[in-house]
Parts: sequence; C-alpha cells; structure tokens
Amino acid sequence: MRRLIPIVLLCMLAGCLGQKPQPSRPRPLPPPIDDARAFRGCLTDLNALGAKVEPLPDRSWPNGCSATQSVKLVSIGIPVTNLGAVKCGLALPFTQWVQQSVQQAARARFGTYVTKIESFGSFACRPVNNIQGGRLSEHGRANAIDIAAFNLADGRRITVKADWNGPDDKARAFLRDLHNAACRRFNVVLGPDANAFHQDHFHFDMGRGPYCR
Repeated sequence: MRRLIPIVLLCMLAGCLGQKPQPSRPRPLPPPIDDARAFRGCLTDLNALGAKVEPLPDRSWPNGCSATQSVKLVSIGIPVTNLGAVKCGLALPFTQWVQQSVQQAARARFGTYVTKIESFGSFACRPVNNIQGGRLSEHGRANAIDIAAFNLADGRRITVKADWNGPDDKARAFLRDLHNAACRRFNVVLGPDANAFHQDHFHFDMGRGPYCR
C-alpha cells in the first residue's frame, strides 16, 4: 500500500486520473475602434480649420465599392472643382494641404495666391488605373483625390501635365513644393514620376503606404 501512494501522487500531478487542466485566463483584447466617435472627431477637426462640410450617408455596392464616413467639401479655403464624396480621414489632411501648403507655395514661388484648384474627382467605383480586372482603387472607397491644375490670382494657370517638366522654373518648383508637402500628409502620393497613368495629375490617398513618387 505504501508503494502505491507515490504512484497515485505522480498520476495526480500528471493528470492521469482524468483531471482536465484549467484553461489559462484569456488576454484582454484592445477595445474596438468607435468609428462613429472617430467620425465626429474628424468633423470637429475640420470645423476647427474653418472648413464647411456636409456629412454624407454611408453607401456600399455589391462589387466592393463604398463611401462610408464621407463628406462633401463645401468650403475649405480654396474652391476645388469636381469633388464628390471624400472619406473624412482624407478630407482632413487634404484641407490642411489646401489651406497651408498650397497658399504657402504660391506666395513663395509667385508672390500671389491660388484662387481655384482643379481636380479630376474623388469617388469613382473603378479598379486601379481603370485597368479591367485589377484590384479596387482607393477612389472606389472615396479615399482618393486627383489634382490636375491651379489657378492663380494673377491669371496664370499651372497644370501638372504642362508644367511638371515644363520650361518655367517657378512652375516646376511650385509643383514639386506641393508634391513634397503632400507626401508629409497622405499615405500615398503619385505624380508624373510614378508612371504614365499620372502624367497629368497628382493622386492622393489614405490607403496602404507610405509611398511617395
């Protein structure tokens, strides 16, 4: 009997008597992101910049396109043509770029200011570079903006297509100032040096990055 006692103790320690090991205490998970709260915070930040925006209803399509937590930019300091829905997380750095970087570069290079910015749009339910069968563009998530030209108060019009590699030194420097400033604000910035698809505009988005070209 005395010989059995050590064996029984060993079995108990090893769990061979059918006792199940106690599960470890689960680790606490990080709290879920409160999208509604983040959206309200974004709207507050835009308001602090003096921007006027209209929140838009969330929309989605079966092919994966969506426009959620998006706004319409009514007034952000400089008129911007052709913009539709813009995700608020993109609208905020874009407004900062427009109000600060654009006018600063215009004063530094031309001694004047920008009166209008021309865009190729924001939301568009399409694949990257409009190549059929490709992955969904950030435009398809209202998470991208394409900028093509800038109109100055003195009547000049600076375009990405004509002036990125054009003969005017000031215009080239102006566009590079804006491109470099954009790279500090957006996750992805594409221009004429990126590829032939962007030879006539700047592309800004808040998708996976950072990438600046």
